[in-house]
Amino acid sequence: MRVGSFVLAARFPGQGEGEALHRAVRSAEVAEESGLDTVWLAEHHFVPYGTCPSAVTLAAMLLGRTRRLRVGTAVSVLPTAHPVALGEQAALLHVASGGRFSLGLGRGGPWVDLEVFGAGLEAYEKGFPEALDLLLRWLREPSVGADGERYRFREVPVVPRPSEVLNEAEGPEVVVACTSPASVRLAAERGLPMLLGMHVGDEEKAEMVALWRRHARAAGRTSAEIVGAAHVSAGVCQIADRRADAAETLLKAMPGWLKQGLGAHVTVDGRERRMRDPLAYTELLCGLHPVGTPRLCADRLAATSERTGISRFALLVEGSGDLAATEENVRRLGAEVLPQLT
Repeated sequence: MRVGSFVLAARFPGQGEGEALHRAVRSAEVAEESGLDTVWLAEHHFVPYGTCPSAVTLAAMLLGRTRRLRVGTAVSVLPTAHPVALGEQAALLHVASGGRFSLGLGRGGPWVDLEVFGAGLEAYEKGFPEALDLLLRWLREPSVGADGERYRFREVPVVPRPSEVLNEAEGPEVVVACTSPASVRLAAERGLPMLLGMHVGDEEKAEMVALWRRHARAAGRTSAEIVGAAHVSAGVCQIADRRADAAETLLKAMPGWLKQGLGAHVTVDGRERRMRDPLAYTELLCGLHPVGTPRLCADRLAATSERTGISRFALLVEGSGDLAATEENVRRLGAEVLPQLT
């Protein structure tokens, strides 16, 4: 089982952005010290829900500060980035880090980001498959040209080529955030593992894995590819000596962050959006994920893995909003939970 952290660089009420980013960096450094497998970095624009606007930039910094840890994006928002530019960055991080970078991709949302970056709503609603396929070609072929609906350019060489990494890893791992049957099918047909969100439980994740396998089989993917797909389950983790104390920590801090963070999102076209109740959502997350004693957390991770077939986890560890508490949470995850999973 491969357990990593999920870092949003969340700005809690009363905090500054520098404080949020410092906590994100420190939690990643402590993750390496504590034996975690991966740090997954979120990307958001113009909202305090997450103060990291470029997951690949923060990934580059953390890859330079660590020696063993895998660093991934969760996710780089493809509709607001040029797939070749993102592909070049991914290839650079892959080669320079010796193969420790994972590129997580997602569609994002219908936010004002699409207006600011000039992508337009169509890039979000229709353009993701074209952009994804172009990026995958960039990571796999020696030269690439395009003649699609959105991207058209003459053939150019890929520099640096991901295969130039000085080990057996041919290219960076690519993972796709999936929230709908359509995105599951998109990932499956391309043989790409899924990143499944923390807002859904084991039953729904198991159904999505089963759907992925059906689509992958129909697309001609091999049995080895299907069985070996390393899907990632996102969740929340808070460790304490009593479950009530762990839940109380999150229930005190997370609703305020969720209220200001989710409430700050602005749609690009003025469409009406419904926001989750922050307290009810926090309670849901406490019920779904490893929140409690080390034994309970280990049991919950093992149960999720057994029910879903997923053995990789990206766990939000900064739910307290406090630097010292976040560091302690990561250390306890490494020292008291991971040994029970081997």
